[in-house]
Amino acid sequence: MGRWEPGARGRMIEAAIDLFAERGFEQTTAGDIAERAGVTERTFFRHFSDKREVLFAGTDEMQRAVTEAIAGAADGVSPLDAAMAGMRAFGEALEERGEHAVRRSRIVAANPALRERELLKLAAMTDLVAGDLRARGVEDLIASLAAQSAVAAFHVAFAGWLADAAARPFRELLDQADAALRTLS
Repeated sequence: MGRWEPGARGRMIEAAIDLFAERGFEQTTAGDIAERAGVTERTFFRHFSDKREVLFAGTDEMQRAVTEAIAGAADGVSPLDAAMAGMRAFGEALEERGEHAVRRSRIVAANPALRERELLKLAAMTDLVAGDLRARGVEDLIASLAAQSAVAAFHVAFAGWLADAAARPFRELLDQADAALRTLS
């Protein structure tokens, strides 16, 4: 396969997931990924700053989906409802990736440095949600609490989704976590 053929980014992501699952994250190089994907190592580095970033590809699209969902939430909904709309959009984007998301999560779970990076990405998502709520006019304290709560519900639902290998729809698990969250008051 020539390096000029379309779909290089997607091929590199799939190659990386396959290699990380086969060999382990630490034992796989950017060169290995490029070779498996049929591209040059230089092409790999045009798309990704390092091999870790392959696992976090798509973050920008998911963040846009969250922001759009929060901005598009009906006027007058509670800050938590707006934040949960963002988490539902995040979940839809995640569920579209199905098996890839499950495989990726197993790789991340097996590597402490990747788990740390995942937690940093989750914290960035919380900050994004809080900022999106503030843009709707929600005061800082309420925006922060709603964002933290919605992301926590997402995190709990995601863990449940992974535990049963995505056998149940993510949305169902997120709705369950949302309902449980609302019983806490």
